[in-house]
Amino acid sequence: MAHLELEFLSASLVRPTRVEVFLPNDLRNMAPGAVPGPPNPHYARKTKTLFVLHGYTGWGRGWSAMYELGARYNLALVFPTGENSFYLDGEANNAKFGTLVGVELVEYLQKTLGLCQSRDDTFITGLSMGGFGALHVGLSQSERFSQIAALSSALILRQVAGMKEGEGNEVANYSYYRNCFGDLDRVLESEKNPETLVTKLLNEKKQLPRIYLACGTEDFLLENNREFHSFLLEKKVDHSYVEGPGGHDMSFWNQHFAKAVEWMLAGP
Repeated sequence: MAHLELEFLSASLVRPTRVEVFLPNDLRNMAPGAVPGPPNPHYARKTKTLFVLHGYTGWGRGWSAMYELGARYNLALVFPTGENSFYLDGEANNAKFGTLVGVELVEYLQKTLGLCQSRDDTFITGLSMGGFGALHVGLSQSERFSQIAALSSALILRQVAGMKEGEGNEVANYSYYRNCFGDLDRVLESEKNPETLVTKLLNEKKQLPRIYLACGTEDFLLENNREFHSFLLEKKVDHSYVEGPGGHDMSFWNQHFAKAVEWMLAGP
C-alpha cells in the first residue's frame, strides 16, 4: 500500500492545503517471490475512490481500520482536511470547503493520480460533521459522486436555525454557526440544508446518489438522523438506514464503515 501526502495550491481556499491519499497498489502478495493467496475479486476491476471526511475538531488523516478496508476492497482512500467548516462554502472567497472537496479535489486527483475517472467509481463518506459533509457534498455534486455513506451525521440545522447573536450551545457560538451556515433565519430553506438539496434534485428529475445512513442508539445525534431518515421516506428516496448499539465513538464508526463499504460495493 502507498501513503501519499499531497500539498497543492487550492483556488477554493486561496492558499496551500494538504490531503492524504491511500493507494492499494503494492500489497504484500504482489511482491516478488510472495506466496499468492486466493484471488481477490475486487482487484479484477478498476480501483474505486472513497473520500473520507473527518468530524468536528478532527483532521484529514487515515487510520488502520480504514486502511485495511482500502486494501481488502481495492479502494483508494482520500482524507481531506476540512477544518471545522462542515464542508460548506463560506461567504469569504478563501473558505470554499465544499468546492474544495466536491470539485477541486476530484479534478486534481483525476489529473494527478488518475482517480475519480467516473461517477460510478467515486464515493464519499464521513462521520459526525463529516457525515453532514458527505451528504451535502455528495448531493450538491451528485454528478460526481454515486454513493454516500453518512455515519452519526451532525444534522443540526433545526437546532441552530434562528439562533441570534450572543447565543450559542455547548459546542460553539452564534458567530461560528453563522460563518458555516450563513443566515440562520433562512438556513432550513437554503441549499446548506441537505433536505433542500434532495428536494431540488427530485424536482429537477436528476439522479440522486445512493445513500446509506447509520447512527448509534446511544448517540446524542440519533433523533437528528431519524428525522432525516423520515424525510427521505416521505420523499420516497430509496436509501438504507441502520441503527445499532453504540455511541458517538470510533467503536461504532469502525464497525459501520465496514458495513457501509460492503453496501456501496454491492451496488443497487
